[in-house]
Amino acid sequence: MPTPTKGPRLGGSPAHEKLMLANLATSLFRYGRITTTETKAKRLRPLAEQLITKAKRGDLHARRRVLGVVRDKDVVFTLFDEIAPRFANRPGGYTRIVKTGPRKGDAAPMAIIELVEELEVATPTRAKAAKATARKAARADAVAALAGDDEDIETTTIKPASTGAGEAKASAAEESTEDTADDDSAEDTDKS
Repeated sequence: MPTPTKGPRLGGSPAHEKLMLANLATSLFRYGRITTTETKAKRLRPLAEQLITKAKRGDLHARRRVLGVVRDKDVVFTLFDEIAPRFANRPGGYTRIVKTGPRKGDAAPMAIIELVEELEVATPTRAKAAKATARKAARADAVAALAGDDEDIETTTIKPASTGAGEAKASAAEESTEDTADDDSAEDTDKS
């Protein structure tokens, strides 16, 4: 276990540190990534991961414990309904700290702390592999059957699918010419 820090914590009292970390956690869950000093990022990481672990449980007690730290109800809703399900299969390590350059004003070492994006990697099971093999075999049989029946293959012309506005204008023009032809024939019958 690391030795607790002595004296002022993050430049203030313990109560100020608690509120500062709660605000950082709220921002992290709201935006998914924040830029802060390395020290604050390192202090925020355990708190954020504990809150995500509580959100993964999803019960009322866990929600109330999280609301004790994160005061914004919208952020708590996002944490429980969007962030926690993303990490359902991950046992830990929900955040990543990336060190950036020093801050321009006071040369404080800066870092970006962000939520790790969980990628769904589908591993093929035996059933999926068997289906894929069966499909390949069926395709090979179909190709072989077509190759053997070269005499019976007929050529057919396939009309391309409609492309949208161009064909609509062409069909409208054809309809208008048909309508004018019908009108001309109606006028001819009226004259006679």
